[in-house]
Parts: sequence; structure tokens; C-alpha cells
Amino acid sequence: MGAERSNLKVEPDLEPSPRRRWRWRRLLWLPVLFVGFSVLQVLVLRFIDPPVSSVMLWRYGEALGEGDWSYRLHYHWRDLDQMAPSLPISLVAAEDQRFPEHNGFDLQAIEKARDHNARGGRLRGASTISQQVAKNLFLWQGRSWIRKGLEVWYTVLIEALWPKSRILEMYANIAEFGDGIYGAQAASQQYWNKDASRLSPAESARLAAGPPPRRYSAAKPGPYVQRRAAWIQRQARQLGGGAYLGEE
Repeated sequence: MGAERSNLKVEPDLEPSPRRRWRWRRLLWLPVLFVGFSVLQVLVLRFIDPPVSSVMLWRYGEALGEGDWSYRLHYHWRDLDQMAPSLPISLVAAEDQRFPEHNGFDLQAIEKARDHNARGGRLRGASTISQQVAKNLFLWQGRSWIRKGLEVWYTVLIEALWPKSRILEMYANIAEFGDGIYGAQAASQQYWNKDASRLSPAESARLAAGPPPRRYSAAKPGPYVQRRAAWIQRQARQLGGGAYLGEE
């Protein structure tokens, strides 16, 4: 009997327990919850102006991590119709000249950037205004495939749920125009002590010419900013000014 008992094999229980099944179901729901949450995020921000953006929070945390306790964020929202008409077209001329035409991704610019980078030299990007809004408003700084994938997803949502005017309005308000200076209104106050509605075409072009904001100054432009601002003004005129964006 003892020998017979020792030869018996106990078959493992392959049936998952109810608790394990419940855990797997929860994991399967995570993508659905993320999609719903992100759609709600973008939909709400079509109508509500954000009190802060992810890039502002990231930069603030970075400053504190470096021991810069005096760092301050300057951010004052202004609707697009309360800004000088020269500003939106200057931003488009500088960053994304096919902005009214594409659906969030400028395939022509991507192809040109790929050819340019393949030849070597200074790397050239092809991010549209919509993509920059997606990463500045919702995502963290840095480079990774996960972040890039989320940028694509949020760009698709923004283009689907917002009109072009809202995308441009958001960009003009959350773009960094100086160290800790976000949006055209804060930049106009900090650099020229006036409202964004009173920006001249030259000042609008200098703001659009500024990135990266910690290296160049719109208030005291060096040769690079002066040359680029002049180029932006020419491009804005060639595009047709505000009429190119559907403005009166």
C-alpha cells in the first residue's frame, strides 16, 4: 500500500482562483479607464482654461530640486481675441505654417526633417503646434517611446475635440517665452510692461522667435533673435496675415 501511495501524482489545479481572475479583469479595464479619462480631460479643457500645465509643474519642481527657492511662475491667461492680431499669425509662421491645413501631424515637415537629419548636422524637429500643446499641457519632459505615444494620442484627441482656434489659443497661453514666463500676456507684462493686446508686429515676432527661452531674450534680442524675428514677419505677410487663420 505504501509503495502504491508513493506512486500517486497530484495533478496541479490549473483553474485560476476567483481572486486571480478579478485581478486580471481589473488590469484589462485600465486601458478603458485611461481612454475615458483622457477624453474627459481634453473635452473639459475645450471650455475651461487650465490653471497650470504639466510643463509648468515640471519646471517648478526642477527649480526646487536645484535649490532655487526664489523661482516663480508667471502665467496670466488671455483669450485669443484679447491678444494682438499679429501674435497668432507670428506663432504659426514661426512654428507650424501648415497649421490650418493638417490634422495634427505635418507629414511633409516630418519627411523634410528626416531627410535633413539623415544628412547630418543640427537635428531638426517637425512637431506641430498641436503636438506641442499635447506635450506641454498633459505630459512630462524628456524623451521616451511611451511619452511619444501619449503625445500622439493626446494630439489626436485635441484635433478631434477642439477647433483650431482653441488649439492656437492654448498654445499662445502655455508656451514658455522666458524662464518661468508662460503665455503671451505674462511675457508682454514682463518684457514691455503692457497688455498682450497692445503687442506690435515686431514684438509678436520676437516672442515667436524666442525658443529655447532660457538662451534667448525677446526683450533684449541678440543678432539671432533679430534675424529670426525679421524672417517671421516676412513669412507672416506672405501667408496673408490674420486672413490665413480665418480672421477678419
